[in-house]
Amino acid sequence: MVLQEVIVAGHLIVDPQRRDDYLAGCVDVVRQARATAGCLDFALSADLVDAGRINILERWESQAAVEEFRGSGVGVEQGAAIRAASVAEYDVGAARNLS
Repeated sequence: MVLQEVIVAGHLIVDPQRRDDYLAGCVDVVRQARATAGCLDFALSADLVDAGRINILERWESQAAVEEFRGSGVGVEQGAAIRAASVAEYDVGAARNLS
């Protein structure tokens, strides 16, 4: 069985005055994700242009690894802070190293 890498990418929109608090509340989630088997990278970051936007980039060894980590999704408090979201999963067919 060949595992196919998965990229999760997109963004969340939160109240600009709450973005820093939202990100601070995600530190443990990022640590947990990076320590999870199958996680190749996991990052949440403040957008440099839009004060209410949080960029998401995740890389996983397989769809099964994504699902194992994701579980039931975001907590109630985090979910309530999200005004909008645009996040998608992409199956990677090939990759080229640019470094």
